Amino acid sequence: MKLNDLMPNIGAKKVGKRKGRGISAGQGKTSGRGTKGQGSRAGSGGNLYRQGGNLPFFRRLPFMRGEGFTPPNQVEYNIVNLDQLDRFQAGAEISAETLREAKLLHKPSNPVAILGRGEVKAALTVKVARVTKSARAKIEAAGGTIELVG
Repeated sequence: MKLNDLMPNIGAKKVGKRKGRGISAGQGKTSGRGTKGQGSRAGSGGNLYRQGGNLPFFRRLPFMRGEGFTPPNQVEYNIVNLDQLDRFQAGAEISAETLREAKLLHKPSNPVAILGRGEVKAALTVKVARVTKSARAKIEAAGGTIELVG
């Protein structure tokens, strides 16, 4: 066997139809497009907004403003700032339950996050889901402790 003997398998290479090359080719004259109409012209199709009477694809989609949608697994936190913790006595244990009793939570079923706005004067024991770095520093500087609850 030599290099000039190599050939692709039978049926692996298919010769394309030569459209518009006369009546003997079987695809002459209108090249299989029929006579007249949108489909017979060059450049027809490919526009998603024209679907032959159907409601266009873009109009079938739900109408949504802004950046798209709200992620389904997003965790929404109750935000409590340090200046809201002034009402608690020194040595008090602050948890989601005590904040709920003090009416500081917007949605009691959501976890609590402590933010660092304001100052803390009393030593508090804080048991919440999240605490920012600045809030942690201020609570610990006042002699309090922080415990993260899952």
